[in-house]
Amino acid sequence: MVGVDTSVVTIALPDIRGALDLSTGGLAWVQNAYTLAFGGLLLLGGRAGDIVGRRRAFVGGIALFTLASLLGGVATGGGVLICARALQGVGAALAAPSAMALIATLFTGAARVRALGVSSAVTGAGGALGMLLGGLLTDLASWRLVFFINLPIGVVIALAAPRVLAELPRRAVGIDVIGAVTGTVGLTALVFGLIRTGSDGWHDALALTALAAAVLLFVVFVLVEARVRHPLVPLRLFTDRRRAGAFVVLATVVCGMYGGFFFLTQYIQQNLGYGPLGAGAAFVPIVGTQFAAVRFAPRLLGRFGARTLVTIGALLVGAAMLWLAALDPHQGYATGLLGPFVLYGAGGGLTVMPLMATILGSVAPEDSGAAAGVAQTVLWSGASLGVSVMVSVFDAVAAHSGGHASTDALAGTFLTGAAFGLIASLIALLTLRSARPSD
Repeated sequence: MVGVDTSVVTIALPDIRGALDLSTGGLAWVQNAYTLAFGGLLLLGGRAGDIVGRRRAFVGGIALFTLASLLGGVATGGGVLICARALQGVGAALAAPSAMALIATLFTGAARVRALGVSSAVTGAGGALGMLLGGLLTDLASWRLVFFINLPIGVVIALAAPRVLAELPRRAVGIDVIGAVTGTVGLTALVFGLIRTGSDGWHDALALTALAAAVLLFVVFVLVEARVRHPLVPLRLFTDRRRAGAFVVLATVVCGMYGGFFFLTQYIQQNLGYGPLGAGAAFVPIVGTQFAAVRFAPRLLGRFGARTLVTIGALLVGAAMLWLAALDPHQGYATGLLGPFVLYGAGGGLTVMPLMATILGSVAPEDSGAAAGVAQTVLWSGASLGVSVMVSVFDAVAAHSGGHASTDALAGTFLTGAAFGLIASLIALLTLRSARPSD
């Protein structure tokens, strides 16, 4: 639900504009309101699960997400729809880290690795599945179904969770109010600044102000977390080299993957002329190869270790981007996109799960919610950063190109994505060293 809703609305945006008479700016906030609330509240949502109980936070988040989906589906005005999307983001920020923490604590050993593999595959494939689902529902019925589809799923989860998920002991700790305020506002400012740079460029005064405020608030946040008795994010999460490296690699590889995904969705519709359903179906090879890779990843992880898998996976993502950089605008889907999409999905499948296993596999049970919150924050903030950086590259290259501005700009954008993949593989090689392959 969380992964799908980052993209399911994208395909439906033209229909939403017509139905609700939204301006271009208002239409952008239908998408951005979800990203902003989700990204800004992930740290707080992760720690909330440690304090009030992870099952309770999970069910509460799903319930809020479901009610917000109902509100979005019946919205008759742009303001109501944007508020509904923001409430979806709040619910997702509660549910996603708690779901990951529940997996990390309720499963042990090889079962935990398999469970994290399934979770990572679903999360990673969510964006592509959202495009397919959004296209299908919008083409066959109405854009409102992209919201209503969450209702039966959310109700079933909310009713089943208390019966099938064990509640873990809550921590009797105080609330880090200053850390919560500085961390949440800092993350919100960061995500807002990145969204703004993606639409208005890196010279926009409001975007730069937001990013500067985010840096200042993060400095204050770290100082507070180092001194407070019960921190929102225990800094001990970053003292282990492998875990810290995994956070950095996750952010870097996601920058390339989601930045490329942003441009591919537009390329398929604008250059290849695909409709909503066809554009969604075009991403099926990514989903298929990602699930196939994740199917074997736990076995490969036990044999070769996280460093080998992540290094190869990040290189595959980089290779896919490099292949796309040579894309000829006259090529069709089969000759131009199918091969890179297979590498794209395989690389994602070999990368995300071992990183999540590295991050969550070595933390104390009482810190699993915070670690999951940080991991989710890194993932979605990296996605926003990747989009803003690659949009800036596209605009810069287009401004200095002649008659082939669009082609050159697209090539420059995918080369940037390839660089992200290469950098991620090098960081993985240097930081994810382990004494034995199963680590």
